Amino acid sequence: MFNFFKIAANTFRESVREPVFFLMLFCALVLIGHYPSAALFVFSEQLKLVVDSSMATGLIFGLVAGVLCASHTVAREMRNGTVLLLLSKPVYRWNFILGKIAGILVAVTLFTAVCNFAGIIAVYVATDQFRMDMGVYYLYLGLLAVACLAGMLANFFRGSSFPEITSYVLTLLIPCFAVYCLLAKPEPTISLSDLGCALVLINFATIAMATLAVVFATRLDIVANLCVCTVIFFLGLVSSFLFQRETGSDAVDLLFGFLYAVIPNWQYFWLADAVAVNRPIPLSYVAGCAVYVTIYVVIAAMWAVAVFENKEVAGDNRI
Repeated sequence: MFNFFKIAANTFRESVREPVFFLMLFCALVLIGHYPSAALFVFSEQLKLVVDSSMATGLIFGLVAGVLCASHTVAREMRNGTVLLLLSKPVYRWNFILGKIAGILVAVTLFTAVCNFAGIIAVYVATDQFRMDMGVYYLYLGLLAVACLAGMLANFFRGSSFPEITSYVLTLLIPCFAVYCLLAKPEPTISLSDLGCALVLINFATIAMATLAVVFATRLDIVANLCVCTVIFFLGLVSSFLFQRETGSDAVDLLFGFLYAVIPNWQYFWLADAVAVNRPIPLSYVAGCAVYVTIYVVIAAMWAVAVFENKEVAGDNRI
């Protein structure tokens, strides 16, 4: 168990230290912060556009970050021989792959959580359809600059990783500023509790995709992994339309039923429309999605263990 936590902690730090992780996070935060300005003069639809855009940015960037983290921490270690060195010690293969999954899931959860808090701040910036709360807007941009400055100083004086320190500072500042807006600013016209539930569901979606990315990273390099995960993502968006219908053929219906069960249905986690029209999101629905994701992650983790048990790591020479 000690090896599991050690591998998970090292995987998390490796993921956060990746420059691409910070670039994805910073770009997502900049985009989310500017959505209120892009949604001006939309006439009663500004908040809907800000919520939809913020949630979509957190989802897409979180999915890509999960795939990239999995490829960098699993596929790269298999390519450069680090896995072989680690497995030569008293570390079981299942311990290694489960630790990798846990570390990547924590990193992706942190990524999506910061984006979700930024989405809450963007809702407070979008006060109405004709103006923005410029004070909140400039403070938000200032926090991004402060985080980059802190990472730069830590890198210059202590030799620390700039992406890692900046990501940690953003993880501290953005949620604190979101809590300040919740306590000190007038409540927006949308339900914040329902918005919170919808953002939690976005986090569930990124966790499911990150687990799948680790499974494919044991066999595929970064480009192939990203392509496969992209196909699964788009199939999951339309899985209800493609696979949940009767064709008149028992064999085809059985195949469609299997694909519908195997491919995650991302529509379960996308409730931006419900938030926009102030439709309540029951906690029972969130709990059901949590059970769905938990079962999916457990099955995918078992699949990753089974695939990695038969993997010849000494002969991995992927480019």
